[in-house]
Amino acid sequence: MNDTNPTGTADTTGTANATGNADPTGTAARALVNAADAMDDIEALGHLHDGGDYRRLAERTSNPDVLRRLAQGEYPFVWHAIAKNAAAPTDLLVSLSLRRNTTWNENFLLELIAAHPALTVEALDGFIDLLATRLREDARPYAAVLELARRPEPTAERLHWLVHLPGASARLRRGVTRVLVARPDR
Repeated sequence: MNDTNPTGTADTTGTANATGNADPTGTAARALVNAADAMDDIEALGHLHDGGDYRRLAERTSNPDVLRRLAQGEYPFVWHAIAKNAAAPTDLLVSLSLRRNTTWNENFLLELIAAHPALTVEALDGFIDLLATRLREDARPYAAVLELARRPEPTAERLHWLVHLPGASARLRRGVTRVLVARPDR
């Protein structure tokens, strides 16, 4: 038996768009599901009971507004989940990079942010300045510097400047040199 919509045309996906015509790509259905998911995530903000709930929502949501609200919390592991989330916008990543906690949490967060694809060239320039400040503070954000060196956007000159600042180790300099040699844009 072949289902038909009110216009009499075959509906192969089982969905119809707003005009009642068949929607063979399922675009209308996906739009409704995405809107429902966004609403569910916003509603979920009111029903979070512990840090695990916050982290799970940060991992699964694609709603930047929900991520912004979650970033206001004081759970560093939620900040890490946000920094791993591909939907995190650049402005949120920049604000997360300024959050302070323990050195370990800060450095792990900076490493995740350095690897995030949403970080723009302009934001990367400011991020390099932030890493320079952290190096001078002796916070040792070495993993973030190495992750940054793996990206094609920062120039080798800027990275060499960074690893010759006080707080950078000889091992970090060697690591960045190895990464730069292996970079495909070389």
